[in-house]
Amino acid sequence: MSEATPPSRPHHRPMQRWSGFFDEVEGGADPALVTEAAERAATVLVRGPEARGDAGVAERLLRLADDEGIETIAEVWSGSPADSLAGCLWRLFVLRSWVHREPVRAAREFDAGRTRAQVSEVLAGVADPPGPDELKAMLDEVLRGIAVGDFADVLLRAAAFAHVVATGRAVLAEPSDSEVRRMLGLAEQLEAAGHLELAGRLA
Repeated sequence: MSEATPPSRPHHRPMQRWSGFFDEVEGGADPALVTEAAERAATVLVRGPEARGDAGVAERLLRLADDEGIETIAEVWSGSPADSLAGCLWRLFVLRSWVHREPVRAAREFDAGRTRAQVSEVLAGVADPPGPDELKAMLDEVLRGIAVGDFADVLLRAAAFAHVVATGRAVLAEPSDSEVRRMLGLAEQLEAAGHLELAGRLA
């Protein structure tokens, strides 16, 4: 895909993996149980295992990510609302995946937008000049910050980056209006979630 939308998953991993991940979840195909697993994993990643006494869950989660890749975890977040921890993690994953998939386009659109969105550029914390490697490094840093940093800052930095890219798309006038709207919508969702986190209302 050429825009920051959920990446295609032609080799869909079976949800049954999650029934082994959470000992108490049986028959991972049950949507309610999958949703519960997704929410619990998101809470462990963002809040830490101490928040729910899930040290064992955290260890299994990290092992799953190492063995199967972050995509295995991210796929169960895809249906979560934007104002939830799981939904935030999905949107961060989508943004990261797009930049890694199309770093040259990401750099070009960011460069076109930064003169029109200077405040967002500063908040995004992107190296200058914003080449493909700098953009990829910034988003990797954002995702690493989930476990060790201020999650509101993670969300607001990612939102600022997406806002600059959306501005750049509009300046270049090459993508369709729908691509500009999608990226702007992603930026707005991440920003709103960041403010919810600052207010202690993101769960």
